[in-house]
Amino acid sequence: MCRWIAYSGTPIYLHEALFEPEHSLIVQSLRAKSSETTTNGDGFGIGWYNDREFPGVFKDVRPAWNDGNLLALSQQIKASLFLAHIRAATVGSVQRSNCHPFRHENWLFVHNGAIEGYERIRRDLMFAVAPELFNAVEGTTDSEIMFYLALTFGMASDVASGIARMAGFVEMIGEEHGIEQPLQMSLGISDGENLYAVRYSSARESRSLFHSTDVEALQDLTPEADRVSPKTYAIVSEPLTSLADAWQEVPESSFVTIANGKVHHEYFEPRRP
Repeated sequence: MCRWIAYSGTPIYLHEALFEPEHSLIVQSLRAKSSETTTNGDGFGIGWYNDREFPGVFKDVRPAWNDGNLLALSQQIKASLFLAHIRAATVGSVQRSNCHPFRHENWLFVHNGAIEGYERIRRDLMFAVAPELFNAVEGTTDSEIMFYLALTFGMASDVASGIARMAGFVEMIGEEHGIEQPLQMSLGISDGENLYAVRYSSARESRSLFHSTDVEALQDLTPEADRVSPKTYAIVSEPLTSLADAWQEVPESSFVTIANGKVHHEYFEPRRP
């Protein structure tokens, strides 16, 4: 499975989050600890927000640990809000359009997990994507279809509701095709203002997800540690450091919002549309 990180707070160079921590995302691309696959080398992507109304995105199919362009760019890009993802392909070939994050207008979306039996229900899922969004789908992954289904079901106006209706629809279609536990997902989402995350699976045995508990968890990301705001947080597939108290596991079936420097948890339940 994949690994990802989402960050919101004091502006830092992307390099400081992606490369410098003891268990950084780049380390996880080779030696993940909490993943079904130790190596996540089927491409990577970063998406960040600065002064434009839409995010910048850089993706490639090289392993993250072996891409000089990623290293060079991350040392130059400074942002207060960004997402990054390393891929272990389960659905869809290794190609740039299948790498995360997926972008539409001001939205970024990353996913770890899978839709069970996707090849059996892909047609039904794709036909449910709104006509005005259908041609925006570029790749062949279940992750990207989940993103556009969430937008179809109203994520742009209510993130929690759009994701819940997407999840409910995937489960409904899966069950119609005899798939008992169709959905496995940890999601990272941003609209350019806030961060959102979801940890959920039909089997209630979801992939790992954590968020930082306070600024001390992130102070080793930057040499300007004293300037890191207490309103700075990261959501991660795996903790970036060995400080156990600095990272809180996101409970099963949770929707997390990071807004205005605060973390809010609520119970997540799929809704049948």
